[in-house]
Amino acid sequence: MEGDTANSLARDVLQLHISTKQASDIAEPDKKEPCTRLINPDSEKDVQDISTAFRSAASVLDTGQLVKDPYFTLFEAVGALEIMDPKMDSGFLREGETLEDEFDILKELLPEEVVGLMDQILCHEMAWHMGHPLSQSLFTSYHIDRLLWPEPRKLEEASFDRQAPVMGNGMLHVVFRAYCLALVKCCDHVHRRIGAEHYYEEEDFVSNLYNRNLLSNFDGAQVEMLLHEAIRFTEQQSKLDEALRRAILARLTLRQRILKAMELDLNLVKANRIQLWKDCVDLLPEIRQTQTLGKPVKEAFSVKMQRKLASSVPPRPMVEITLEDAHAFLNNLCRDAADVYLVLDYHGCSNILTFTYVFQSRKPQPAIYIRCLLQSLIFHDMRVLGKITITTLIYDDLAELVLPADVLLDPANGNVEAPHDPRFQLAKKMSGFVLRIGDPFLDIFRAICMNRSRARRMLCHLVMEWESVQLEAENLDVELRKYTGEKPLTDRGPTGTEIWSFPLSSWAYYYKLRQMEWIVQLGFELAIYQNDELSAMHLSHVAGAKIQHVERIQTFVTRRFRQSKRWSAKHRHSFKQCFSFLEVTLTEASATQWFAISLSKLYTALSHFTLLPSRPQPLPYSTSELRHALRMRPFMQLSIPEVPSYSELTAATSTMSGVERSEGASSAEGQALSILDIADEASKVARKEWEALSRFDAQAARCVDCEEWWRKSIKDVMRACILCSIAIAATKKGVMNAQGKAVRKLVQAEMPADGKSYHDFWVVPKLTIQS
Repeated sequence: MEGDTANSLARDVLQLHISTKQASDIAEPDKKEPCTRLINPDSEKDVQDISTAFRSAASVLDTGQLVKDPYFTLFEAVGALEIMDPKMDSGFLREGETLEDEFDILKELLPEEVVGLMDQILCHEMAWHMGHPLSQSLFTSYHIDRLLWPEPRKLEEASFDRQAPVMGNGMLHVVFRAYCLALVKCCDHVHRRIGAEHYYEEEDFVSNLYNRNLLSNFDGAQVEMLLHEAIRFTEQQSKLDEALRRAILARLTLRQRILKAMELDLNLVKANRIQLWKDCVDLLPEIRQTQTLGKPVKEAFSVKMQRKLASSVPPRPMVEITLEDAHAFLNNLCRDAADVYLVLDYHGCSNILTFTYVFQSRKPQPAIYIRCLLQSLIFHDMRVLGKITITTLIYDDLAELVLPADVLLDPANGNVEAPHDPRFQLAKKMSGFVLRIGDPFLDIFRAICMNRSRARRMLCHLVMEWESVQLEAENLDVELRKYTGEKPLTDRGPTGTEIWSFPLSSWAYYYKLRQMEWIVQLGFELAIYQNDELSAMHLSHVAGAKIQHVERIQTFVTRRFRQSKRWSAKHRHSFKQCFSFLEVTLTEASATQWFAISLSKLYTALSHFTLLPSRPQPLPYSTSELRHALRMRPFMQLSIPEVPSYSELTAATSTMSGVERSEGASSAEGQALSILDIADEASKVARKEWEALSRFDAQAARCVDCEEWWRKSIKDVMRACILCSIAIAATKKGVMNAQGKAVRKLVQAEMPADGKSYHDFWVVPKLTIQS
């Protein structure tokens, strides 16, 4: 019975037709004609087009309102896609359109056309580096397609003419072929490097090759030989214009250097890679100067090439970027590639972390290839920087922060084989600790190497992992006491509580606090917070917890150093490094705390007088309390530090908070002025702290090999401090000059555009007083 019904329904569908008049109505929907009807001549029923009525009904729905039919499933939704829609069907041909464009790939190329094609194909290569698919960039080239398909079994088969031996037309078969093959091989190196590291598919990079092979079976040296032949051929062309000769040679030489540099990057061998990338930068000005000599060949690229690729996605338009943008992107890529190798000079774990964080904070952020290359340089083949083990890295970091010259980190413990010896147990338990924290520790570096949005998201998940690490480390600290013979400090208070050092747990807690700090700061950089939330972000709370924790570590390290006066020179150096690191960390945390307090108080005063720009439209389902819960969600499950509740933050950011010590604060204006006085004092202290931080040398600040970038960051923060002081002074002047009038009529606040602040972590408003 069900089969008969289905057959009957199928016959009805096949008999549906649209008259010519009705088809013209559909093609011109703007005409006010009656609704189109699909009529089955064998049935009295008809089907009415309800598109207009549907759109009219949908337009009255509120934001977030949903109407759902339980019988309209995914099957029906997919079945509604039109096969003959050119936006969905890559095989759809319009009237008079051919399956492929009639382009003669073997036509003889003029020298200026070779220059133009080289520049065009470079643009498509950079578009792929930017994250666009190959189907919308390089694989739209007829020349690239002919080289890669059918897949060549030997390099000689990768030719524009697969049917006959190459005769004449040297600009095409010698010069441009060598350039294309070298470019494809460079893409192969990039694809393999990125694929070996952590990244997010279709967010940072699209790895789909559409059943094509990027010459991965051929050695780069073979392709490099073809480039040598192309360079020699170009040099021998006596009739070639000298300007065009230089233009072609510059592009071939650039491709040769990029190929060599990327090949070394892939193997991570010790070679002069920095100089290779710098040589590429030096060639770019000449290429820019000769770009006007090229003649683009637009017909050599077509979106129809997507029909030949193994893809299940609808056709997409070709991505076209300007040659200026491509050169700028390539220039940044080469500079970043040259700089990234500076990380290989090992100066301690903290220095690697500083380098990674400052390097990834560059504007614009390094390309995905550079970020994956940095991941490989930091950790590859079970080695950090290609030379030390993860155990050595973690032990060095523990010694620098909490355990200088400590028996827990003594490498001689691993030589003891007697199970009853305490040193054997220490080595065993510390080995288990390193095994447990190895991945979470390396994940910090990996998270920083992501794009900024993904980095913050990964840190939000990773901070929960470090909560577990801290709890496990705390239990291990208790177990280790019986082997180390540690004695506690006694609280001088009336309770006389014993206070233990908990070194491993303190180390884990320190990194948890750093991640919390980064999460909040990246929220400012990514403009996640609304203007009315800026005063309530608890960066000062996290920085305050960090200060207390580092001071606690400093107390125990100082106590242990004073317990003996027979430390060796090596041990004294270890203590010196630890004290230096703790001093820099305290200075930075103090500077962060005071600047965060200053900005919070400033935003509190601005909110009181409604000077901050309001939202363009109200949020129908949002409240301040719900937004607070959303912002604090990454920290709600943490045991320590405790996250301020909504009521606590509201009280802390009210105009009455912290003004009880001020006289004359009875009026609203007086309360606001008192708040601004606190903000002004905090801003001055913050500026002094940042200046003190900038006076540390590179060794103390743990910024060796990235000192210039680090000092620029500190300088930008100090400029933001100055701007904050100016904004506070302007607000105070406007409040005092108001004399009962509305302050907003005298003072105008302007928020900086995204990425236009002096420093991305510190968003300071610009205030002007109306005359």
